[in-house]
Amino acid sequence: MTNGTGDEIAETLGLLLRRSTREQLHAQLTEGLGEAVDQLTYPVLSGLARTGSCSAADLGREIGLDRTTVTRRADRLQQAGLLHRTPDPADARATLLALTAAGEETVRATRRRLAARIETSLSAWPEADARDFSRLLRRFVEEGPFADAPSH
Repeated sequence: MTNGTGDEIAETLGLLLRRSTREQLHAQLTEGLGEAVDQLTYPVLSGLARTGSCSAADLGREIGLDRTTVTRRADRLQQAGLLHRTPDPADARATLLALTAAGEETVRATRRRLAARIETSLSAWPEADARDFSRLLRRFVEEGPFADAPSH
């Protein structure tokens, strides 16, 4: 590897991971999906799709928000019929958040939109480059500096 490659990747990841980049993308992915679905509630929907049923505190750790913020956003999604709460069998005082069928379909719609945006952005690339990028990105995530990060 050439000198500076790590620096270049770190800088690029910084651009990719910054909050404004994520919020702009989330706004585009959720456009027209209903009043409750926006760049603020999208992480709750997407996080629940990854984790399955979980508490607001656990979901907050997964998506980088505090429990109170998750709860407020979950309230909006529940009112829209996209998630529901059930008693936590392990703790009678707690509740678990879970997607409804409509919530699952909303997540599928946003993921289809994201996949289409990615396909469009890669359409000018040679097909072999796009396949290599996909394979190498997967390898970087699985074996790189994020590989040891705890997952839920």
